[in-house]
Amino acid sequence: MDLKNLSWSSARNICIVKTLAKLGHYPTRTTEKEAWFLSPLRSETQASFNVSLEKNLWFDYGRGKGGNTIDLIMTIRNCSFKEAINLLSNGQFDFSFCPLPIVASNNQDSSIYIARCTTLNHPALIQYIIQRGISLQVAHTYCKQVYYRINSQEYFAIGLENHLGGWELRNKYCKNSSSPKSYSFINHSSNRLLVTEGIFDFLSLAVLNTELVEYSDCIVLNSLAFIKDIRNLFSKYSEVLLFLDHDPAGEKATRELLFFYDNVTDCSDFYIGFTDLNEKMKAHGRKI
Repeated sequence: MDLKNLSWSSARNICIVKTLAKLGHYPTRTTEKEAWFLSPLRSETQASFNVSLEKNLWFDYGRGKGGNTIDLIMTIRNCSFKEAINLLSNGQFDFSFCPLPIVASNNQDSSIYIARCTTLNHPALIQYIIQRGISLQVAHTYCKQVYYRINSQEYFAIGLENHLGGWELRNKYCKNSSSPKSYSFINHSSNRLLVTEGIFDFLSLAVLNTELVEYSDCIVLNSLAFIKDIRNLFSKYSEVLLFLDHDPAGEKATRELLFFYDNVTDCSDFYIGFTDLNEKMKAHGRKI
C-alpha cells in the first residue's frame, strides 16, 4: 500500500492487528475470525478488546466503543480525523517508546520478557511523567526504566515492581504487565497502610502528601482483583486508608472493606468529582 498517497478508504483498511503491534500491543488469544487484546485504552487484567479479523474492526467492551483503524488512531492519540489520516499517510506514528528491533528469534511467544532495568532517564518517559503531573524526584524514588521484549521486539516503559517480582509497565501508549502479576508493596515499617489502585494514583499521592506516603506502608493494587489478596494484611495495621477510584468497581470495593474492617477509612472524598487522584491533580496542578 502506498502510504504517501493514502486515501481515507485505504487508511481505514490498514490492518488493526499490525497497527496495535507497532504500538506494543499483542493479542492474548486468537482464532480464525478474531483476536483479543488487553485494552490499549485503559488498564485491565482480562482481555476485553476485540478485533474482527474478517471485518478489520475493533470493539472495546469495557468502554462500549469501537470502529476502524482511523477511529483507533484518533482514540489512542486523542487527535482529530484529519490528524489521524496524516499520521497514517506519513507513517508518523510516534514510536519513541519502541527502540529499533532486536534480532528476531524463533520464539514467537507473545509473553513479556524483562530484559533490564535502569534509572529513569529517557526523554520520552520523563516527558510523560511530567505530563501526568508527577515530580521526577517521586518517579525516581519508586519507579525504574524497564526494557522488555515481546516476541523479538524491544520496548521500554516506566516500571513499578510488584511484591512477586513482576512489573507494571506504563508509557504514553501502552499499559502492560509482566508475570507474575500482583500488587506492589512499599514497606516503610509503619502501622498505617495506604491503598491505591494504580501506579499514577500512588505517585500522585506521593507528590500531594509526601509525608503521608513516606511514613506509611503502601499498596498499589495494580488491579482490583488483588483486593482479596491483601485483606489478610489489614489486621496488622492500626489504620488503613483507601484511595480507590470513583467508579462502580472502586466504590463497591470500598463499601465492602468499610463493612468488614473497623480500621479502614475511605479517603476518596479528597478527589470527589474526579475518577482518581491523578485526574484531579492534572486538573488542578499540584495545588490541591
